[in-house]
Amino acid sequence: MATLTESVHTGEFLVSEANNTLSREQVELAPSLMLYSGTVLGKNTATGIYSPVDPAADDGSQMAAGVLYNNTQTDATGGEAVLIARLAEVDASLLIWPDGITDEQKATAITELGALDIALR
Repeated sequence: MATLTESVHTGEFLVSEANNTLSREQVELAPSLMLYSGTVLGKNTATGIYSPVDPAADDGSQMAAGVLYNNTQTDATGGEAVLIARLAEVDASLLIWPDGITDEQKATAITELGALDIALR
């Protein structure tokens, strides 16, 4: 019998968020990405474009700026997505971090999310 693997659902990582869409924000993503709901994102401060948080960067994207709400694939020109940007509780075990992130870097990113009132549970 074949084994089935269930994919990540939109917003599956959310425990709670603010009323209406106060927690959410429409953002521009970098080109050529395949991202899943729950990916921790950083923001390039010069361009305002979001991509997966990258602790080795020095353009602002090394700082956690929110959590991707929906599975998203961008083309060569980029794309749009919904970001949980503030006032939410998230399931820490469902967040997606970059490969190779250290415990110290993750702790820093968690603190940055906390500053946005995004609490990990």
